[in-house]
Amino acid sequence: MFFRKALKSPNFNERPAGRKPDMIVLHYTGMKTGKAALKRLCSPDSEVSAHYFLNERGRVRHLVEDEQRAWHAGVSYWAGERDINGASIGIEIVNPGHEFGYQAFSERQIGALAFLCCRLMEKHRIAPERVVAHSDVAPSRKIDPGHLLPWERLARKNIGLWPEVEEGDLAGAPALLENRATFQALLCGYGYNPEVPFEDVVVAYHRHFCPEKFKSWDDRPEQPDILSCARLLALSRMKAQKTEKPPGFPDGSS
Repeated sequence: MFFRKALKSPNFNERPAGRKPDMIVLHYTGMKTGKAALKRLCSPDSEVSAHYFLNERGRVRHLVEDEQRAWHAGVSYWAGERDINGASIGIEIVNPGHEFGYQAFSERQIGALAFLCCRLMEKHRIAPERVVAHSDVAPSRKIDPGHLLPWERLARKNIGLWPEVEEGDLAGAPALLENRATFQALLCGYGYNPEVPFEDVVVAYHRHFCPEKFKSWDDRPEQPDILSCARLLALSRMKAQKTEKPPGFPDGSS
């Protein structure tokens, strides 16, 4: 899966003292070609980088050592953490993105991504709910990797959480739909930034957990509905259950 030829990015610095990565942030490259994206990630003039670069064929380059702080997240926030670069491992997946013709990720990419995430999660003891999208940590600025990343499929391998809606979640959804403050509180409790406009956070949440709402790349579904309320209740319940015991590790099974 990994390229043999060594290629490193000069764009990194030290993580905060004693800080080890406990998150994975997924991105798309958002450039016309993977070659151009790789060049930018490795150019000292760009001042951007990621730990891993995953091309169209599912091959991976390790651009920045895991122990170092790559520059991929920018101004961002998750679950109280404001230095996401200092806390995370960044993975860039080649895709032209919304500006240049957003498209489905290839089967080879998804297979390689799952393998890489499982490996990193086990190595660094990263909990499933700590695998997030760039749009999750920067909902007012970013939309990558977009609604076409198959989060539900990845969650079957314990990569990220996917809401498993139960009867109680559906029963509680109508009341949640009528209570914007509670909906926002649950989003923030899951990890989203309480200082970001509510509508931006809802769109980011929908992009990750309700991808069927996006019929085209420029859709902006800002209003919750019964299904998104039920899924948020399920996510909150599942996260609470996982934090009651040490996080499990991905086993790579489907």
